[in-house]
Amino acid sequence: MRLIALLIAAGVSAGCAHSPTYDPLDPLEPVNRGIYKFNDAADTYVLRPVAKGYVAVTPTFVRTGVTNFFSNLTYPLTIVNQFLQGKPAEGFSDVGRFLINSTLGVGGLFDPATPLGLEKHDEDFGQTFGTWGVGNGWYLMLPFLGPSTNRDLTGRIFAIPLNPTYYSDESEIILGLSALDIVNTRAMLLNADRLVRNQYDPYVFIRDAYLQRRRAQVYDGNPPREDFDFDD
Repeated sequence: MRLIALLIAAGVSAGCAHSPTYDPLDPLEPVNRGIYKFNDAADTYVLRPVAKGYVAVTPTFVRTGVTNFFSNLTYPLTIVNQFLQGKPAEGFSDVGRFLINSTLGVGGLFDPATPLGLEKHDEDFGQTFGTWGVGNGWYLMLPFLGPSTNRDLTGRIFAIPLNPTYYSDESEIILGLSALDIVNTRAMLLNADRLVRNQYDPYVFIRDAYLQRRRAQVYDGNPPREDFDFDD
């Protein structure tokens, strides 16, 4: 569900994502559409109602603290990929951000690093592979997890050892944290539901918005102009 957060910025910035700026490479579209329908049904009848109930009973400052906590918990992933992408200045800045928020921020519940000028970044192995020249591969719609590509799915696998919960033997705690993270993330996206559902083809909108957003992230918001190679 965290990946769906990428759609909001893409939808707002792209306006209408039905006309992709490049070939989305979706040869598995019939299968992907079936998985999308399954995910949409699970969201409609389970996750969205739970998220709405969570918002109704949880104060805003508590939800903000939960968001800060999970962002800080997984921030070592960003730090590692900053260095792998050859950006040591950002990497050391993110190390400082992580240490400050983990200590002064009471385990990441608060974000004192931002007022101190340590900007938050978002890097992962999928972006790193893209920086190294690895292509997207096929577009994939994953059960429960949402949109991805071959490259990003591989990046997810590489990221597993960088998640602190990977080393915990307390399965109940891990499941509880995972459930809270999913519900909290879905709650942040409730206002985006209308944006997606008002599209003529929500599947195409999500696919193209995801691919455009990931391309922008690989190039740090400044992707090169694309050659459409139109015939005369």
